[in-house]
Amino acid sequence: MNQNLEGLNLIELLDLLQPAPEPPPIAMTPQTPGWIILGIGLGFLLGWGLTRVWRRYTSNAYRRAALAELSSLTRDGEDPAQIAILLKRTALAAFPRADVAGLHGDSWLRFLDEHFPGDGFCHGAGQILATAPWRPIAPDPALTALARDWILRHQPHLEVKC
Repeated sequence: MNQNLEGLNLIELLDLLQPAPEPPPIAMTPQTPGWIILGIGLGFLLGWGLTRVWRRYTSNAYRRAALAELSSLTRDGEDPAQIAILLKRTALAAFPRADVAGLHGDSWLRFLDEHFPGDGFCHGAGQILATAPWRPIAPDPALTALARDWILRHQPHLEVKC
């Protein structure tokens, strides 16, 4: 066999070589059960997180609607009576009707402060809400800011007494 190869040049010798065999394809599936369990766990965690985000988004739709209405009220001129009505409707959307519907005057202001971190309704600009629906009151930008904060930040578990 060596005699046949003696007259060949390097290129011809390279052509005589057998090509290397191709390795078997690499599987894209996990090879151990631990990775499968981890993947399933991460899938459930992702699904749970997305469900929480969606529920929070949909449960705060009334807040977005109230903020949009408050913006339109401020464009038309700040009317404290309209802001008082808007806050009442927002509270009715967020809390049980029996807890909110019959409130007026100081009890209404106390309710707003109990569910908001602060006392801006009992001792601040929000005091005018107690009488705004029944008598004309001059617009107050501080009331609009307080109403916007209440819409954004009210919580059912906070209790601050006047």
